[in-house]
Amino acid sequence: MKKQCVQVDKKKGEQVRKVLMEKGSLDTTVRIASDEQYIYIPLISDADLTELLFEDALVTEHEFMLHEKPATLEHMLGYMPRYEVIGSIALLESGETDLERAADMLLQVNPHIRTVLAALSPVEGEFRTRRFTFINGENTTQTVHREYGCRYAIDMEKAYFTPRLATERSRILEQVKDGEVVIDMFAGVGPFSILIAKNRPSCRVIAIDKNPEAVKFLRHNIALNAVGNVEAIEGDAKEVVRNYAGIADHIIMNLPHTAQEFLEAAMVVAKPGTVIHYYDITPEDDLYPTSLSHIEIAASRAGFDIDPIATRIVRSYSPHQFNVCIEVRITG
Repeated sequence: MKKQCVQVDKKKGEQVRKVLMEKGSLDTTVRIASDEQYIYIPLISDADLTELLFEDALVTEHEFMLHEKPATLEHMLGYMPRYEVIGSIALLESGETDLERAADMLLQVNPHIRTVLAALSPVEGEFRTRRFTFINGENTTQTVHREYGCRYAIDMEKAYFTPRLATERSRILEQVKDGEVVIDMFAGVGPFSILIAKNRPSCRVIAIDKNPEAVKFLRHNIALNAVGNVEAIEGDAKEVVRNYAGIADHIIMNLPHTAQEFLEAAMVVAKPGTVIHYYDITPEDDLYPTSLSHIEIAASRAGFDIDPIATRIVRSYSPHQFNVCIEVRITG
C-alpha cells in the first residue's frame, strides 16, 4: 500500500525513526522500507511534521507492506490450552479435549518446544513422580530447564520438577544471608538448593532427597552450575538430619501433603533463630491454622517456641485447595 513517509539517507534513518516515534507520528502498522540509498519511514495520516527539520530528508510517498502478526496459540485453536513449559518440553494438562491438535499447534508457535507430553497422573508414590504420555515432537522426558541463571537437567518421569515455583524459589533466596546454613529436606533435582548456593557462595547448603534418581540429577546439576557449596545426600531426611543437629539457619520443607511427618526431624537441625519454610496443601476454609498448629506442637516437643513470620498462598492446587507456604522463626 502507498503511504506518506519520510525519505532519508540510511545513515540517518535510526535518528529520524526515533524522533518520529517520540512525536507519535510513526505508523507501526506497516514495515519500514528501504532501497540501496534511502530508508522510507511511514507516517500516520495526521502526522505532526512541524519541527522535523532533518537535513536531506524528504516527505514523499512510498509502497509499504503490512506487518504480519504472528499467529497465537489461542487464535489457532480457538481457546487457550492449559500447559506449562519445562525446558524444551510442553506439558499439557490431562483434561485437554484435543491433545494432538493442541500439541501440533504448540510445536508450530514456539520454536523452543521440541516435545509435547500430557500428564497421566498427579505426583504420586514414595519418590514423588508422575506418569506421562507422549503426544508429538521428540519422544523424550528429558530436558534442561533454565531458571534465574541456573540450569537443571531433568527426567520428568524420574524426579518431580515444576517451573511454577520459580518465583517462590527466588523469594526464599532473598531471605538467605551470606554465610548461613540451609537445609533443603526434599531437594529433588536441586532448584532451591542450587539457586541459593550459586547466589550465596559463602553459604553451606545441605540438599537431601530419598529418590536415588533425583539425587543423580541433583549431583549432575551441581556440576552443571559449578557450585561447590552444596552437599547432595541420598536418604530419608528423618535419618539424615541426625548428622546436622542444631546447625540450620533455614530449613526448606517443600513436600506438600506430607511435610507434617517430618516436622520433628526439622526440629533436630533447628536452633533459636532458624527460619522454617513449610509448604502444605490446605483447604480454603483452613489455609493456615491447622498447619501452624502442627509446627507449634513439633517445636514444643523439642523445647522451642515459634514466631510466625509470614503466610501466603503460593498457587491454586485444585478446586478449593491451595499450595501454601508458612514461615516461622524458632525461638526459646
